[in-house]
Amino acid sequence: MKLTKDTVARLRLPAGKTDHFEWDDELPGFGVRLRGDASRVSLSWAVQYRVGMQTRRESLGDVRKIKLEDARKIARQQFAKVELGVDPGAEKAKAKQLAAASKLTLAVVADRYLAAREGVRRARTYNAAKLHFGKHWKPLRERPIDGIKRADIASRLQEITKERGRHAAKAARRNLSALFSWAMREGLCEVNPVIATNDPAEGAMSRDRVLTDAELGVIWRACADDDFGRIVKLLILLGCRREEIGGLLWTEIHLETGIMTIPGPRTKNHRTLALSLPAAALDIVRSTPRRDGRDYVFGKRGGAFSAWSYSTIALNNRIAAAEGKPLARWTLHDLRRTMRTGMGKIGVQPHIAELVINHVKGGVEAIYDRHKYEREIKAALALWAAHVMAIVEGRTPNVVAMVR
Repeated sequence: MKLTKDTVARLRLPAGKTDHFEWDDELPGFGVRLRGDASRVSLSWAVQYRVGMQTRRESLGDVRKIKLEDARKIARQQFAKVELGVDPGAEKAKAKQLAAASKLTLAVVADRYLAAREGVRRARTYNAAKLHFGKHWKPLRERPIDGIKRADIASRLQEITKERGRHAAKAARRNLSALFSWAMREGLCEVNPVIATNDPAEGAMSRDRVLTDAELGVIWRACADDDFGRIVKLLILLGCRREEIGGLLWTEIHLETGIMTIPGPRTKNHRTLALSLPAAALDIVRSTPRRDGRDYVFGKRGGAFSAWSYSTIALNNRIAAAEGKPLARWTLHDLRRTMRTGMGKIGVQPHIAELVINHVKGGVEAIYDRHKYEREIKAALALWAAHVMAIVEGRTPNVVAMVR
């Protein structure tokens, strides 16, 4: 049949058929495909050609939307490609793949990655990853993930290093690498371009700062009578991580027994931490005003205490004003390291000091020693608190070392 506007308009499905081709006598391999049933039939232009030993068919679109002359022109172009050794079907598939890849941006993959990790990673780790993808990697968010190259990442890492410092850039790099590794396993990309980039923190000084007794006293005395000041003092006395104290709930403290219990979901190793608070720590908790409608001990609105940067700057400014010069650079985590080191100096046994800061026992000891050492932990905390208060009050510490 020679396809014309009129003949196409008169086409009907043969009786008993739901799928039928009418091929054009004028242009072999070009035709109309009819699909449907007695109530409704759809017509579309079609081409058929051979590539090697395979026969391929493609739709060129609805006959109502594409004119016959235009459909013939497209068909001739397809046939010309076949004659030149080009596979039109493969080209079309590749174009679809590229179009899909262009929609698979870093932002889209980051959202899918975070959704997969929510509830699996600790809240702090999850929120940090969310911050990195939303802020530090923002310039690359709208780029297709397969289009992000090593040079793009290396350049952005240099910018983050200048803006936020080496350790922030290192964390941003680590989170992006984890995303790419996950995306590879999900079939969303083929390579992890982060692997071959330089570590921004390579060669930087490790975070091993241990404060002196004098520095510890300076920090304590500069603490204001506010939430952050109380948090810092508790960090000095208990050696907890800042989020553990900043996110402390009233239900996690039993004032009558003096025991603070931080559940596993809020600790780094997912192990519940139970500490018998020394008197100095209990006094701090008792002095903290309860706010109506808030379960959190610290902070004024929303969730846990979050004004870390602002409050730390204010504390350091008070230290500089009081001492006539700023304290050498220090972080809140240094208080934990200082406490652990200080307990060793005053005679707390290493395995007890490790349990105080909720480090897990390892090896054979972890298998056979199931004792919780609650009495020893309580004594160690009291001993450390006495040492700290002597420093704060300007007395020479005369703590008697613990002996097992």
